[in-house]
Amino acid sequence: MAENLIISAGSKEEKYAVLYGQVKALAEGENDIIANMANISSMIHQTFGFWWTGFYRVCGQELVLGPFQGPLACSRIRFGRGVCGTAWKEAKTIVVPDVEQFPGHIACSSASRSEIVVPVFNECNTEVVAVLDIDSAELDTFDQTDKEWLEKIARLLYPIR
Repeated sequence: MAENLIISAGSKEEKYAVLYGQVKALAEGENDIIANMANISSMIHQTFGFWWTGFYRVCGQELVLGPFQGPLACSRIRFGRGVCGTAWKEAKTIVVPDVEQFPGHIACSSASRSEIVVPVFNECNTEVVAVLDIDSAELDTFDQTDKEWLEKIARLLYPIR
């Protein structure tokens, strides 16, 4: 079954449209959040070949590393620190074309050049409970298309009730 989930052809928009349908079907069939985070990070990572794709979960005043694909990562990030902590604090998606230009960027890997971090909200859409963090080894990888589709995918983890 997993081999059928790989999307290899089409524009970025087309890949996201297919990926969204696959993630939606997967999330509707599984109620364990960690299992869904693991599969979603894998699906995004395989589809686009990003450097690092994964989740950090809110635990008190820190983000704690969750399921991911890619090299070794930072285990904990404080509220308001780095791109992930800032996206959590501001409760909004942050697109960073060049991580060297982001004040306070936390360099878990020197290979990371650009980044997008998408907050994951609870089912009431009132509180950030995690962030989806994606790093690229290339500059200026992420744009409005990534932002819109990744926000839609993140909403599938905790559908609004």
